[in-house]
Amino acid sequence: MKKLSALFLSLILILAVFSSCGNTAEEITDDGRLTVVTTIFPVYDWTRNITADRCNVIYLDKNGTDMHSFEPTASVIAAIAEADIFIHNGGVSDKWIDSAVESAGNKKLVTLSVMSTIELLEEETVDGMQIHEHETDTSEEDEHIWLSLRKAISAVNSICSTLCTADSENAQFYKANADAYTKKLSELDNKFESLMSTAERNTILVADRFPFRYLTEDYGIEYYAAFPGCSAESEASFETVTFLIDKAKELSLPCILVIENSDTKLADAISGETGTKILTLNSCQSVKQENIDNGLTYLSAMENNLSTLTEALG
Repeated sequence: MKKLSALFLSLILILAVFSSCGNTAEEITDDGRLTVVTTIFPVYDWTRNITADRCNVIYLDKNGTDMHSFEPTASVIAAIAEADIFIHNGGVSDKWIDSAVESAGNKKLVTLSVMSTIELLEEETVDGMQIHEHETDTSEEDEHIWLSLRKAISAVNSICSTLCTADSENAQFYKANADAYTKKLSELDNKFESLMSTAERNTILVADRFPFRYLTEDYGIEYYAAFPGCSAESEASFETVTFLIDKAKELSLPCILVIENSDTKLADAISGETGTKILTLNSCQSVKQENIDNGLTYLSAMENNLSTLTEALG
């Protein structure tokens, strides 16, 4: 199976050489700057804050494909083949990367898996969470590290170190930018801490997938949720719906939460029974280029999450 996957990606690379399949590879420039290819939005945004205009930073997921279902196109493979540095998150959603890098045949490519540099948590299940047979193994490492500002600081420093090694001429520039950026992340982390020191409650209910374990772990927030963070399920069972409705009533929660791009069917059902508001927490998993063009940044997304939690926790 592994050989077939490698063969398939090799064919994609060959096609990429002879065709223009999207604009990702076309962003490669020969202007003397390093080309850094990144996968998910947080990694892209962290990298561009460190590099400013000193590197050509490419975001692979411009269409906002959910990271759990992202598949490499010919243009993606071609971009990896021409890149100097490839920075990705790691985890089960990046299982395509080893074959893609091998197929790209870029012997000089420097790669960084951000997860490999960070102390990880395992996915967990809580009461009421709907688990299917293929999801019963909860020992898998939780890949949603960027939803912890503290992990984000560690990730930024790892990215900075990789850039400095590859481009020592600009090392001081990268370090200064990384220091300034991590200071902003630390200041926002302190605001989350301040919220929890005055909040009326410390429990949230997410009527959706739950990729926020790192965030809740940082600040001691208890939670109930419909599905694990990497679940492909969207239809909740009667038992799950009933449990979450009863829990929302029991805790007198002022609102229930969903992630961005949710169809809100489950949340609507719970809200209809409890009269609670529905608010959105941004998981930054499926960010389109147009969102970035309209000003979305990792920091602004996490600031919005702070506002949402301020209302949810009282």
